[in-house]
Amino acid sequence: MTQPSPLTLTVGSWVVPNRRWILGYALMVGAPILALAAILEYGASSLAPTEIPALARDAAGSGIGSSVLNLVILLLQIAIVVVAARSAGMIARRMGQPQVVGEMAAGILLGPSFLGVWAPQLYHALFPPSSLGHLGTLSQVGLLLFMFMVGMEFDPRMLRKEGHAAFLTSHVSISVPFLLGALLALYLYPRLAEQGVSFPEFALFIGAAMSVTAFPVLARILSERNMLRTRIGGVTLACAAIDDVTAWCILAYILAMVRANEAVSLWTTMGGLTLFVFLMFTVVRRLLRHFETVYRKRGRVSDDMMGLILLFLLASAAVTEWLGVHILFGAFLFGAMLPKNEGFLLQVSEKLHSIAVVLFLPIFFAFTGLRTSLGSIQGAEMWFYCLLITAVAVAGKLGGSAVAARISGLSWREAAVIGTFMNTRGLMQLVILNIGLDLGIISPTLFSMMVVMALVTTFMTTPVLQWIGPRSPHPESQPAPRSGLTPSLEPETGIAHPV
Repeated sequence: MTQPSPLTLTVGSWVVPNRRWILGYALMVGAPILALAAILEYGASSLAPTEIPALARDAAGSGIGSSVLNLVILLLQIAIVVVAARSAGMIARRMGQPQVVGEMAAGILLGPSFLGVWAPQLYHALFPPSSLGHLGTLSQVGLLLFMFMVGMEFDPRMLRKEGHAAFLTSHVSISVPFLLGALLALYLYPRLAEQGVSFPEFALFIGAAMSVTAFPVLARILSERNMLRTRIGGVTLACAAIDDVTAWCILAYILAMVRANEAVSLWTTMGGLTLFVFLMFTVVRRLLRHFETVYRKRGRVSDDMMGLILLFLLASAAVTEWLGVHILFGAFLFGAMLPKNEGFLLQVSEKLHSIAVVLFLPIFFAFTGLRTSLGSIQGAEMWFYCLLITAVAVAGKLGGSAVAARISGLSWREAAVIGTFMNTRGLMQLVILNIGLDLGIISPTLFSMMVVMALVTTFMTTPVLQWIGPRSPHPESQPAPRSGLTPSLEPETGIAHPV
C-alpha cells in the first residue's frame, strides 16, 4: 500500500492537496501570473524599441537565398555538416557531455563566428548565401520528424505517478522563469528589440524561451546516471514533460498573436486551434488505436502503416501551419496521440531514427550556427546583456524549480538536482529561437545571445550534477516513471530507439 504524500490529505476516497501545497502554489504560480500581466500592461504603454545598429542586424543574416539550387554545393554542405556533427558529438561524449552539446557547438564552428572569421574564403565558398534557403528547408523537415518523435515519448501516465510534487514543481519552473523573462524584457526591449515588434509579443516570447526544458536531452542524462527509477528521476521527467507541453501551448498562442492579420484574426486562429486539438484527442486518437490493433495481430509496423503515419503527420503539421501557429506544434501533438504500446513505438522510432537524428538534425544545428554571429555581440555592453540573459535564465529555471521541489517535500540536495536538470535547454531552446528569428520577434543579435545561453545552460548540467549529487544512486523500489522506452535512449538526443 502506497504511503500518502506529505502534501496531500485523504478525505474519504479523495486525495486533495493540503494547505501548504495550496499556499505554495498560489505564491509561486499565481503571483507570477498576476505580476506578468502588470509587466505586459506597463511595457505596452511605456516602452519603445530603439534602432539596432546595421552591423549587428546584418551579422547573422536571414540565411535565405533566392538563386537556383546548386546540387553539388548542397550535397557537399550536408556531408561536411554530418561529419562535423558526429565528430564533435564524439568529443562531447568523451568529455562526459551529451552528444547534442557537441552538435550544437559544431553548428556554431561552421558558421560566421568561427569558420567565417578564420577562413572567410572557404566559408563563403562552402556556404554561399544563395544556398542557405535550401539548407533551411531541410532543417525544417528534420525538426518536423524530431518533434514527432518527442511527442511519441510523451506519456501522460508519468504525470499521474508523481502527483502533486511534479505538478507544483513543473508549474513553478514555468511561471518563475517566465516572470523573470518578462522583467528582463522591460530592460532589453528598448535596447535590443526590432522595430515594429510590440512589447507583449517580445516579452511573451522571451518568457517562453526562458521557460523551456530540453526533455530528450534531460531523459538521456537521467539514463546515463542510472536515475530513471529514482524519485528524482520520476519527478524530473514528469516536470519536463509538463514543461514542454505548456511551453508549446504558450508558444502557439504567441505565434497566433504575431501572425494574426486582417484575413485571419487572433480569435479565429485560437478557435481553429482549439477545434483541431479537440478533434485530435477524440477522433484521431481513437482512429490511431486501430494501428495498435493491427500491430498486435501482425507483430510489426509495415511500410504501408508507416506511410499512413507519415501522411497523418504531414496533415497535422500542415493544419497547424495553415492556422497560423507552426508545423512543429502539429507534429508534436500528433506524436503524442500515438498509442503508447512499447513495441509499436520502438518500431516506428527505428524506422525514423537514423534519417532524422543522424542526417536532418545536424543540418538544423548547422543552419542555426550559420545564423549565429558572436561577432555581432560587440563591446562590453553587449556582452553584459548576454551574461545578464544567461544569469536570469539560470536563476529562474534552476532556482525556481529547486525551491518548488523543496516545498514539495524533497531535501535541498534532491531539489538542487531537479533544478539543475530542469535548467537544461539544449535543442528545444534552439527550435524556439529559430522560430522567433524567422518571425522577426527577436533580432539577430539577441538570437546570438540566447544561443550562447542555451549552450551554457546545457553544458553546465553535467559538471553541476557531479558537484552536488552522486553519479549512480540506488534505485528506489517504486516503478519506473516511464515505459520501457527510456533505457534505450540514443546518446544524441534521448529519443527512444531499439537496442
